[in-house]
Amino acid sequence: MTPARALRLIVVGVRTHVSYMSRSPIEITFAVLVPLVYATLAVYLFRAADDPEHLLTAAVGAGLMGIWSSVLFGSGGAVQNQRWLGTLETLVASPTPLSLVLLPITLATAVIGTYAMGATVIWGAVLFDVPLDFAHPLLFLIAVPVCVLSLGMMGLLLAATFVLLRNANALANPLDAPVWLLSGMLVPVTVLPEWTRPVSWALPTTWGSRAVHAATSGGAGAAEVLVPMAVALALGVVYAVVAVLVLWRVEQRARAAATLSLA
Repeated sequence: MTPARALRLIVVGVRTHVSYMSRSPIEITFAVLVPLVYATLAVYLFRAADDPEHLLTAAVGAGLMGIWSSVLFGSGGAVQNQRWLGTLETLVASPTPLSLVLLPITLATAVIGTYAMGATVIWGAVLFDVPLDFAHPLLFLIAVPVCVLSLGMMGLLLAATFVLLRNANALANPLDAPVWLLSGMLVPVTVLPEWTRPVSWALPTTWGSRAVHAATSGGAGAAEVLVPMAVALALGVVYAVVAVLVLWRVEQRARAAATLSLA
């Protein structure tokens, strides 16, 4: 498959799945309510800590948490839905690589999750008078899509492992809070135990969150935003390559054992 055809497949797939999810009552309810709950709790926690200067950081962190939740459960739900619909075997048997089938789904969940960022910021500004004084507004608008893309690559790797599970949500549920904690989406990773640092550094979500927070808070230079963005993209590529290899192994195993729907 040529790069042009692959890019067209990804674009059409993202558009199709965004349209599909935007018409799902469950997806809409989850995408609308969860980020607002996160934002409300984060603002009250920071106010209780007498830290009003970081209320915008709290709102942005809640938005990142909402994006991650959307990607995590969307990636698991995508594979599960295909299995329930009886189309997973057809997708694996089709000429199109399975990675190019799942990538648009994970990216679409991340795109839907970007609503969480705008919703939490507006929610904080309207209800809690959070000042929208971004340190680098233009870099913030660039850092958010980069973070979303890195989240999508991580979602692709998760989706690759979810193919092997009968109930993908069984793995997705316990991964929600640990990942946003290790990524520093709401609280800095420096407050976590020392042994968690290598795990945090290996996650593209950590660097994407760092770039977004650096563009939000004051006193950060442009390099403190651009460098984490570059690292997030590089790790995202690594995760995508690993996901392709994992999916290839899963596909070979499924073809040999003929147990994809029973895995």
